[in-house]
Amino acid sequence: MPRCYANPNPIYQPAMRLIASISNSNPAIVVTTFANQYQNLLIVRLDIPIACGMQQMNGLIGEITIIDDVTFSFPVDSTLFSPFSIPGSPQPYQNICAQVVPVGEDNSTLQNSTFNILPGPGSNG
Repeated sequence: MPRCYANPNPIYQPAMRLIASISNSNPAIVVTTFANQYQNLLIVRLDIPIACGMQQMNGLIGEITIIDDVTFSFPVDSTLFSPFSIPGSPQPYQNICAQVVPVGEDNSTLQNSTFNILPGPGSNG
């Protein structure tokens, strides 16, 4: 099993999350390893190492739709893409993990822009 780590309660939100699975469907369904705290209309980038397969999705950016705490749809038809998989434990793959990285949001909402939960380092408040 990969030994990658994502802080479940980082100071700044929305945060990077590790990907547990991506479906071959239209739209693609992405599942994170734990609750991602994302909201509808968040724009994310998918970073998928070669060892995880589905390289057609690597680097794609899209606006997500939330399905539940760990699942969202990504606006790409991945039906014919190579399958996504988490590499096994043999070296050199045990610390390679796919990530979802928030990069923006639909500016008609600006829901996520004030979602930081704690004051940053060196702040007075």
